[in-house]
Amino acid sequence: MDLDRRRQLVVLVAYVVTVVVNGLAVALPLNGQSTAEISDRYATLVTPAGYVFSIWSLIYLLLLVFSVYQALPSQRTEPRLRAIGYLPAVAGALNAIWLVLWHYNVFALTVPVMLGLLVTLIVIHRRLGIGRAAPGALAEAIAVRLAWSVYLGWITIATIANIATTLVWLEWDGFGVAPELWAVAVLAVGVAIAAAVAISRRDVAYSLVIVWAYVGIAINQADTTLVAGAAGIGAAIVLGLALWSVAGRRPPRWQPAG
Repeated sequence: MDLDRRRQLVVLVAYVVTVVVNGLAVALPLNGQSTAEISDRYATLVTPAGYVFSIWSLIYLLLLVFSVYQALPSQRTEPRLRAIGYLPAVAGALNAIWLVLWHYNVFALTVPVMLGLLVTLIVIHRRLGIGRAAPGALAEAIAVRLAWSVYLGWITIATIANIATTLVWLEWDGFGVAPELWAVAVLAVGVAIAAAVAISRRDVAYSLVIVWAYVGIAINQADTTLVAGAAGIGAAIVLGLALWSVAGRRPPRWQPAG
C-alpha cells in the first residue's frame, strides 16, 4: 500500500472511530451521564442554549462527506489533501479522547486536549488555504473547505466554553471580579478572534458558526441582561463582518502553507 492510500484509509477509519465513540457517549452513556448533563451541572454565563449543540450533527455529516471524498481514487494525490496529511485523523483522536475525559469528569485534562484539537484545526485551515486561495471545484468547496471551516468555528467556541466550565469546576473566584464582567470579556475575545478570521481569511462559514453560538448564548442568558446584550452585539458584529467578507476580492490561487 502506497503512502497516499494509507493516509486515505487512516483518515477514513479515524472518522469511523470518532463517530462510534460519540455514539457510545450518547447511547450508554459513558460513565452514566450525558454530555449535556455535565454541561448543565457546571453551567456558565457563556453556555449557549441546548439547541446550539445540534451543530455537532452538521459537523459529523460534513466530516463524513470529507472522509469519503478524500478516500476517492481521484483525490489520492490531491496537493491540498497531501498538505494536511494525517491531521484529520489526529483531530478525530483528540475529539474522542476529550469526550472520554469529559464524561469521566477529568476536566483538568480536557482543556489541553481541547487546545490541541483547536491548534490541529487551525493548522488544517491554514494548509488548505481557506480564504487565501481560490476554492476550485464546488465539490471541493463543500467536501473539504466547508467541513473544516464549520468544525474550526465550533471548536473556537467550545474551547472558550471548556475553559469556563473548568474554572467553575475549580470554584475559581474570578479575582473578585463579577462573573458578568468576565463573561463579557470572554465574549469580546471570541468576537476579536472571529473578526481576525473574517478580515484575514474571509471565511464566511466560520463566522456564521460564531453567530449561531452567540445567538444561542444571548437566548440562554436572557435573564442576565449584560451578558445577553454583549452576546447579541457580538453576533451582530460578526455577522456584519461575514457579509463584508462576501464582498471581498477573489483570493489568489492556492499555495502550500506550513
